[in-house]
Amino acid sequence: MKAPFMPTADLIVTNARILTMDDARPTAEAIALSGETILALGAAPEILALAGPATRVIDAAGRTVLPGFFEGHVHLGLGGAELAHLHIDHLHGAEEIAQAFRAFAATHPERPILIAQGADYGMLGHPISRHDLDAMISDRPIAMMSHDHHTVWANTAALEATGLMQGAPMPHGHEVVLDEDGLATGELREFEAFGPIIALAGEARINLGIATGEEPATPPTAEERAADKAMILAGMRHCARHGVTSLVNMDGNRYTLELLSEMQAEGTLLLRVKVPFHFKPHMDLSALDRASDMMRDFDDAWISSGFVKMFMDGVVDSRTAYMLNDYADAPGHRSEPLFAPETFKAIATEIDRRGLQIAVHAIGDGAVRVTIDGIEAARAANGPRDARHRIEHIELIDPADIPRLGALGITASLQPPHSPGAMEFPLEPTLTRIGRARWPDAYLWKTLATRGGAPIAYSSDWPVTDVSVLRGIHAGVTRTPFEGCTDECLSLMETLRAYTAGGARAAHRDHVTGTLRPGLAADLVMLGGDIESCAPDAIPDLGIALTVCGGRILWEDPARMP
Repeated sequence: MKAPFMPTADLIVTNARILTMDDARPTAEAIALSGETILALGAAPEILALAGPATRVIDAAGRTVLPGFFEGHVHLGLGGAELAHLHIDHLHGAEEIAQAFRAFAATHPERPILIAQGADYGMLGHPISRHDLDAMISDRPIAMMSHDHHTVWANTAALEATGLMQGAPMPHGHEVVLDEDGLATGELREFEAFGPIIALAGEARINLGIATGEEPATPPTAEERAADKAMILAGMRHCARHGVTSLVNMDGNRYTLELLSEMQAEGTLLLRVKVPFHFKPHMDLSALDRASDMMRDFDDAWISSGFVKMFMDGVVDSRTAYMLNDYADAPGHRSEPLFAPETFKAIATEIDRRGLQIAVHAIGDGAVRVTIDGIEAARAANGPRDARHRIEHIELIDPADIPRLGALGITASLQPPHSPGAMEFPLEPTLTRIGRARWPDAYLWKTLATRGGAPIAYSSDWPVTDVSVLRGIHAGVTRTPFEGCTDECLSLMETLRAYTAGGARAAHRDHVTGTLRPGLAADLVMLGGDIESCAPDAIPDLGIALTVCGGRILWEDPARMP
């Protein structure tokens, strides 16, 4: 009997420690790629037999090979744009920040506004105001974006240039903070409040998906589209350097999908991207027609939609996260949900009825409960299905709500770098805001997986934190418990799965990628060493040796290659 024809491999990686995330074959020694798909996995001799004259063979020398990292929650265009901003997350005190701003200003005289990324709420030792920034630079507009991307502080020149000095009407949950004289303090809370600052920087279109959920008011010119695609491409290249091959862009609109499709046609689409329709509180249910259209029109192995993103609350540090109980340092204040509970139930039910996925930013335990209640109502109305609805962040949860996640099939989409003290986020003011009594209910990664039964997907929320997956893995396996709390770290293998197969499953992309098995996408990452044998604190230093997406090498580091 004639043996079946087997194509010749384009790329073979052998002598590797391959962690496939496929329960049917957890490990392999070698992998062969052909075109955009995985050809075969197995022992080195059988895989090397697939080599032809043009096959590139890489001897991994024992390095770890994984499915390409699946970043389950990033903001691609924003991150690409912010690569060109000033970054101050490593600085402390007004003088260090002022020096950085002045040096940045000297090298960028043409910019209409100078924006710094990575500010934390307590970095000046007191509530930040426009006067603090005026003391740094007063003759040019400058602004600082908080590390969580929910607050901007602007100087007087920036407020005057954007017409915000006397405040401005804002949707519920967004605020230009005013002083007792009716003038802006410089603190701008949430996206629509600081939207004019972003627009002054020339980045309004790329921010529409998260700020308003709407499309550009006028059709962008070819030059403007090219500028926006350049920001997206910069973001993709940055992600690829860190081993990311697929991502969920947690903000978006049809314009974002059109840009990605143009890049696909031009040959510059490097990564697989899923884009939501962003439903805002001012919209009515008919707006979901746009989400259904996006799902219908964009659905291939590279570009997809099919889900609706919403914000239920803000963040802890600005006290805009919605809590079931008062903030420990602000008696009487709990914030409010951005969607009234009954309204959200109706919205969730309609989203689910259309066969769309629900993804909700919910940080406070009150916001988490409202979201669970809405998803539960949708399931009761429409019946169970493999919806994989998801909640983003879940930084605080009431113990009574933990088992409801698994019961409803809700994915916990979590960010190891967000836990205070794990990476760039400082301990304060977060721990004081939450209060010692509630620390045991915060950042419950292991508890949500074990007692809650929730599928777990990990991500960075870049550019909120560093997109480096290796740093995220390190944060995920080494986090020190707060006083009186249990260890919430998942194991190394559970963490790796959450950054690969877990992310793909959560995004309904597991039929394309997320595991290494024949017929799936040729997406893989090779680390600079063996992650299973290195000390946990050495994980970030392993580095990424090779990133391959769809069979194309996107990143290769000669210093870390064998």
